[in-house]
Amino acid sequence: MDQYVIQDGNEEIREEIPLVMKMIERSARWVHPETFRRLPVWCPWTARGRQLYDSSWTRKYTNTKRSTKETTNKMEGNIAASEALRRALGVRSPKPKNWTVCHIWGYDDGAFAAQGRIVRDPRYFSCVGNMVWLPTPLKGFTDALPEIKTMLRTCAFHLYGWACEHDDARDEASRIRGGLMPAGYPASWPTADQPDRHPRGTAPLTTYVESAIQKQREKIRLLLADTDLIHFPREEVKSVLEFWRIAI
Repeated sequence: MDQYVIQDGNEEIREEIPLVMKMIERSARWVHPETFRRLPVWCPWTARGRQLYDSSWTRKYTNTKRSTKETTNKMEGNIAASEALRRALGVRSPKPKNWTVCHIWGYDDGAFAAQGRIVRDPRYFSCVGNMVWLPTPLKGFTDALPEIKTMLRTCAFHLYGWACEHDDARDEASRIRGGLMPAGYPASWPTADQPDRHPRGTAPLTTYVESAIQKQREKIRLLLADTDLIHFPREEVKSVLEFWRIAI
């Protein structure tokens, strides 16, 4: 009997990557480089999978299943990162539908079985230079195709002057810092020769964004100063701010 053979899904569409990149080049929304420089990380107290607390950092948030009445702790998914990116882009509420945050340096497990350590690190989870906003249908391509991930990471390096320092990113970050220019890299994106070129979807640094930056810096300062916040990870937050050389 003849066997109906279907190849790897990535191979099935690999020839269409140039078309996908045209859509990403046209539609992706990037934070302005100056916004990144003024406040690289917006929520240094959290990361993917972290326990969520109320505003007093006393009571844990929980979820209870209706069917089983089982109660479990509520963990951070992508909400804080998404909110940080929205505000850094200057997008006011209500936010437009069908846009999804994509972590540029996330994880590279094609089977989506492993838990990415980079997005579970508060140094990178809410880093606005580590995120791009995409129409939701394009998110799958950036998650699954290594070639597209490399192009986004290369763009972020030339746009922000930054490549991820996490151990899990060491090899590719080293190649990008060393001058790697991936095949198919959009001609309109920044390069070593033209670092001041901005992608088409780069958001401006508006007075709204400047205000959001100042409010977030003040929020961080107040959280650090409030010694009554029992579960607030004060020392870790200080470490994250020191890593990014953010003076509060």
